[in-house]
This record gives sequence, structure tokens and C-alpha cells, in this order.
Amino acid sequence: MFYAIFNTSILGLISAIHFYWLLGGKWGGDAVLPASTDGKLALKPRIFETLVVALGLLFMALLHIDKVRLIELNLPLWIDAYALRIIAFIFLIRAIGEFRYVGFFKKIKNTKFAQLDTRFYSPLCLLLSLNALITSLQA
Repeated sequence: MFYAIFNTSILGLISAIHFYWLLGGKWGGDAVLPASTDGKLALKPRIFETLVVALGLLFMALLHIDKVRLIELNLPLWIDAYALRIIAFIFLIRAIGEFRYVGFFKKIKNTKFAQLDTRFYSPLCLLLSLNALITSLQA
């Protein structure tokens, strides 16, 4: 149950930060988007994309506490059986990265985002992946 509560807390917090950005918040925005060495952003998320990420993270958080029966979502059996494994795979892929800006194997390593990604974001994604897998294997 610890793993599910940990992931729910982290995913809920990250979801809340995305909702904050949707409402016009600026805090942290300069440290969470990958950029090239000349400072050009690799991503420029729009409102709809930010909303999708915020809702997706919130749903992932809810799936964890549903699995350990702290809430009851009454989801189809296939979602209950596979959703956390899919989440584990998503965060594993995020931790590995796309080999340029994001993940353990990125080439661009000297930007503010890259340094934070190496130190915090990618290890956190690996931990979220492992916790999601462990939670998926619980009864």
C-alpha cells in the first residue's frame, strides 16, 4: 500500500502543478521544459495539452489508490488488470528518454532542465515506474 500512496501523492502533486499552470501560474515553468543549448524550447505546450497532462496524471493517481481499494472506481476489469502496468511502462520510457533532451540517455546535458532531469525528474520517473509495477502486482 505504501507504493500506491507514494505514487498517488507524487502524481497528485504534479497534476496540481499542471492545473496551476493552466490557471496562469508561472512558478517552475522555466525549469520543466527541455531546451537546446542556445535556450530554444523543445516544447511549447498549449492549454489543451497541459489540461490533458493534468487530467492524465490525476487519473493515474486515482488508479493507484483504486488498486489498493482506498477508493472504488468500478472500472472495467481490463483497466484494473493492465492500467498500472501501462503506467509503469510509460514512466520507464520517460526515464530512459528520447536520447536528445529527456531521460538518462539524453545528449544535451548542460541546460537547466537537463541538469534537473538527470538529478530529479528521470530518477523520479524510474521510481514511479517501479512503484506502479509493484502496486499492479498487489492483490
